Amino acid sequence: MPELRRGMIMSSSRNWRRAAAVTAVAAVAFGTFAGTSTIAAASTPTTSTTAQFAPQAVENLGLTVRQAKGVQHRYRALGHNVGTVDGYLGTNSWKAIQSSMKTQGDYSGSIDGVVGPETIKALQRGLKKHWKYTGAIDGIAGKDTRAAWARFGTWCANEYGY
Repeated sequence: MPELRRGMIMSSSRNWRRAAAVTAVAAVAFGTFAGTSTIAAASTPTTSTTAQFAPQAVENLGLTVRQAKGVQHRYRALGHNVGTVDGYLGTNSWKAIQSSMKTQGDYSGSIDGVVGPETIKALQRGLKKHWKYTGAIDGIAGKDTRAAWARFGTWCANEYGY
């Protein structure tokens, strides 16, 4: 069982699972890290028992569970597979969001469910069109992006009865 010490994850087994390199980029873009998974320092186990924090597998971008459930219902109503409507925007939910943004012409990346800078830029373009986002299209999920995303999430929650 990993234990937390001074901002790092320690493991007695010293066997680190490798996370996708994209998750590290996304973590930097969002400025948020969680101690739920690890990134290996090298491809083979070493004598070091420390690893960097990796981002959460679920990225709600500041939405409450209620708002996220509303968003999931919205994209399901649009005909996309969001997986389980549980209030946590995981890979299936983000694939649905990316697919919808691609259909609208806001997203040109791959539909992979990874919330990286290109996904955030596309989200910002959509939020600018419809949800009073006035910030830059920079791929960083900052305060203004999260506020506009929350407005959308609240609308979805109210629209779908959450």
